[in-house]
Amino acid sequence: MTISSEFKQRRKHLMRRMKKRSLALIAAAPAARRNRDAEYPYRQNSDFYYLTGFNEPDAVAVFIPGREQGEFILFCREYDETMAIWTGRHAGLDGAREQFGADEAHPIGKLDEVLPSLMDGRERLYYPLGDEGLRSRISTILAALRERARAGVRPPSALIDLDGLVHEMRLFKSPAELASMRRAMEVSAAAHRRAMRICRPGLREYEIEAELLHEFTRQGLRSPAYSSIVAGGNNACVLHYIHNEDVLQDGDLLLIDAGAECDNYAADITRTFPVNGRFTAPQRQLYELVLDAQAAAIASIRPGRRWNEPHEAAVQVLTKGLVKLGLLRGRVAKLIHDEAYKKFYMHRTGHWLGMDVHDVGDYKAGDDWRVLEPGMVLTVEPGLYVSESCADVEEHWRGIGIRIEDDVLVTEKGCEVLTAAVPKSVADIEALMRAEM
Repeated sequence: MTISSEFKQRRKHLMRRMKKRSLALIAAAPAARRNRDAEYPYRQNSDFYYLTGFNEPDAVAVFIPGREQGEFILFCREYDETMAIWTGRHAGLDGAREQFGADEAHPIGKLDEVLPSLMDGRERLYYPLGDEGLRSRISTILAALRERARAGVRPPSALIDLDGLVHEMRLFKSPAELASMRRAMEVSAAAHRRAMRICRPGLREYEIEAELLHEFTRQGLRSPAYSSIVAGGNNACVLHYIHNEDVLQDGDLLLIDAGAECDNYAADITRTFPVNGRFTAPQRQLYELVLDAQAAAIASIRPGRRWNEPHEAAVQVLTKGLVKLGLLRGRVAKLIHDEAYKKFYMHRTGHWLGMDVHDVGDYKAGDDWRVLEPGMVLTVEPGLYVSESCADVEEHWRGIGIRIEDDVLVTEKGCEVLTAAVPKSVADIEALMRAEM
């Protein structure tokens, strides 16, 4: 399957799910200014890219199932020779048709002129209701169409959120999507291994971050999927720590949560390891508890099981282990009921993964947790965080933050850990850190 046919199939699938006599609209992400005369690197709106493959701002895609003149209309910038000299190649109207499969292409400046005729006679309009700019534009057009009702103009009467349809599609990954995700994970795994090999006391967190970004870029993936977390010692107890500036201390652990992006698809890996290459006894005890919790969570992933089961499996192992180590006291069942574990483990065990690192898709169907199905990709990331401020635990536990995260594909018969190339047993981590670069 070619890349263009992959996007075409997605559009066909979307339009089969739309009600009759309807149309859908979605806008590209705008360019974002970083400061007075510089922009951030462009990243397309994930839903827009999912349906079109088009990676430019100033564009609107329209999908009209059953339209004889063509079902996919793309409004975009016209080709500009001068702009091409300054900022590089762009599709233009010809490229929209020839490269991206649009049945029709119009200048983006003609949107307000052409769109009313496309809406006329359609009963339902799907668009992302959270897009305020598009909502305002649509409201203006609909108001003008309603004023022409006596002339026989019939604007859409039902406005429906497009997110529901597209996000359900995105939850199930095609072979092409999985290929992009596997590449992101392969490069991310190499970056994590590089960080383990190069780490030593005295380096700063940002020096390790630089090694991660170097490996991403060296292998052709110039964008991280999210801001890298490189947290030494007690900084690892800040769940979304991104300052990445402190000196790594001998005897501390280092938590790295980082992943590359390939073709707009994310990897998301976390590993925790000793700065000096050797776990202390308390570090090892907590680390192996988290590793056991992750193993229990992964073992619960297969078709027919529910979304919450990996989390419940991890919580059971963690709580039992915390009681055994003396960090919690009481009966395990009551501690879980009372959520006492949240003092040391305050987040869920995973999330959907795809074009967004915290990807789209419902976690519940009505009041019930969602059933896992083949093609879904989720993270499994239990952790324990014993801050230096935890005065009611023994001192040797304090300042230890641990998270272990892998990306897991639900398969027909069970699951596949897609990020297994990064060591996570104590023995394997220590062996890698002893090895020469």
